Amino acid sequence: MGNWLVNHWFSAAVLAAWLGINIFLFTYYFLFFDRDDHYFYTRAILGSALAWARASAKCLNFNSMLILLPVCRNLLSFLRGTCSCCRRTLRKQLDHNLTFHKLVAYALALFTAVHTIAHLFNLERYNSSQQATDGSLPAVLSKMHLQSNKWLNPIHSNETVSTVEYVAFTTIPGLTGVIITLALILMVTSSTEFIRRNYFEVFWYTHHLFLIYFAGLVIHGIAGLVRGQTEKSMEEVHPRRCAQYLTQKHEDCWHGCCEDPEFTSIAAEVGQQWDSWALSTVPVPQVVMHPARVLELQMQKKGFRMEVGQYIFVNCPAISRLEWHPFTLTSAPEEDFFSIHIRAAGDWTERLIDTFQQEMPRIEVDGPFGTASEDVFQYEVAMLVGAGIGVTPFASILKSIWYKFQQADPMLKTKKIYFYWLCRDTGAFAWFNDLLASLEQKMAESGKADFLTYRLFLTSWNTSIANNVALHFDTTTDTVTGLRHKTIFGRPMWNSEFTAVAAAHPRSVVGVFLCGPEKLAESLRKSCHQHSSLDPRKVKFYFNKENF
Repeated sequence: MGNWLVNHWFSAAVLAAWLGINIFLFTYYFLFFDRDDHYFYTRAILGSALAWARASAKCLNFNSMLILLPVCRNLLSFLRGTCSCCRRTLRKQLDHNLTFHKLVAYALALFTAVHTIAHLFNLERYNSSQQATDGSLPAVLSKMHLQSNKWLNPIHSNETVSTVEYVAFTTIPGLTGVIITLALILMVTSSTEFIRRNYFEVFWYTHHLFLIYFAGLVIHGIAGLVRGQTEKSMEEVHPRRCAQYLTQKHEDCWHGCCEDPEFTSIAAEVGQQWDSWALSTVPVPQVVMHPARVLELQMQKKGFRMEVGQYIFVNCPAISRLEWHPFTLTSAPEEDFFSIHIRAAGDWTERLIDTFQQEMPRIEVDGPFGTASEDVFQYEVAMLVGAGIGVTPFASILKSIWYKFQQADPMLKTKKIYFYWLCRDTGAFAWFNDLLASLEQKMAESGKADFLTYRLFLTSWNTSIANNVALHFDTTTDTVTGLRHKTIFGRPMWNSEFTAVAAAHPRSVVGVFLCGPEKLAESLRKSCHQHSSLDPRKVKFYFNKENF
């Protein structure tokens, strides 16, 4: 438990604060609408369903205000990179932005269900009160519109056959409520892992329904169907004093409570945040085709400023004007161009690679945006773990280190880097070999050959590869990559790797950075917890994961 707190105490505090605010808002407004005298007459018709509907509405407004903040990429980049007060602990929380976004979305779905069910009960009770002829208080309140322009029950006719359908499709709150709910259902259901991985276009397009969601939210409460008593009317005919006279009033009534109360709509409150996109069309890029269907695009900067490990969103209008996909920058900030590597992993990437093999289409770029990898130089010791094409952010980091060594940068705080790359096929190693080979040579020439320790893991192989490795086992270079370090067949034993790093750096703060699948993230996160010490004088491991 203690090791978990070392890495996640701030996340737990943020989550507790968010839950606390939701609980407070729901409890406060539930009690307010359940007890306040302004809604005495409204409760006479609706009962406790009024409090359930209004309390959930307040929580819906609060979470709707928050839902876009975790995905405002420009804001996150600003907080990560330019705020001097943004310490390591706070910057680490920015890496959980998508997790928080999902939590808020689940809360929206829950409160929407509560709000909808409560209003279904409200509509049924409105209809029952309108149909009633027993002279009860709900019946009298529902008939007020017959003697004056004052009304509390929005249903004014006894001939309504189906109350739910009538209100849902003939009133602004009903119609916008249906639209908002449908938009939310589509966005939530299309966000599942299966759909995002296999049908990304479905996820991308349905998520743009947030525009309809917020537009509907703005006008949802305009009509004001649910009403409460006005302040002036409260002073003249307070319900605690005068409610009984509404059911016993005579034509020659002389009592001070004989006048009908006046009602007004409950004000709607909507909070919202909007993201801003920094779009630019880049000149015709230089194209390099690597083995294993990996496309490299090198584009001129022209005012484009970046840091290591950042990513951009790329659009190719020749394929789709609406689809934007994230790609990590593989170039170093010191280079005069910025580059990305694209692996064929779906319909869009397949079409993009095929298009570049035939012509040079126009490319639009949005970004760059910050990620966890920006903090790598804040640690004296760093463990970089990439899986497959997930090595791309570390290409930028290693290139930048190469330039820093060339320039003898005195500001380089990092003293040791451990690099782990897991791949399923040998072709994936090809495009990265040159960079690792040049780093090996440069660091050997600088007398810092022990600065970078890297391990390459081949997780899938056939008999011919195994036989070839066995045949050339005694060679000084690896038969798979041509590098000095031999490729390891299988998966890393993370417990052994973390134990070795902890023993080599017993008093250091070690940053662990991953760009890879969630299953691997769970293993690394668990290892960080197990090998971190609560003693401030001993080693601590901080886990960081790339999120797009």
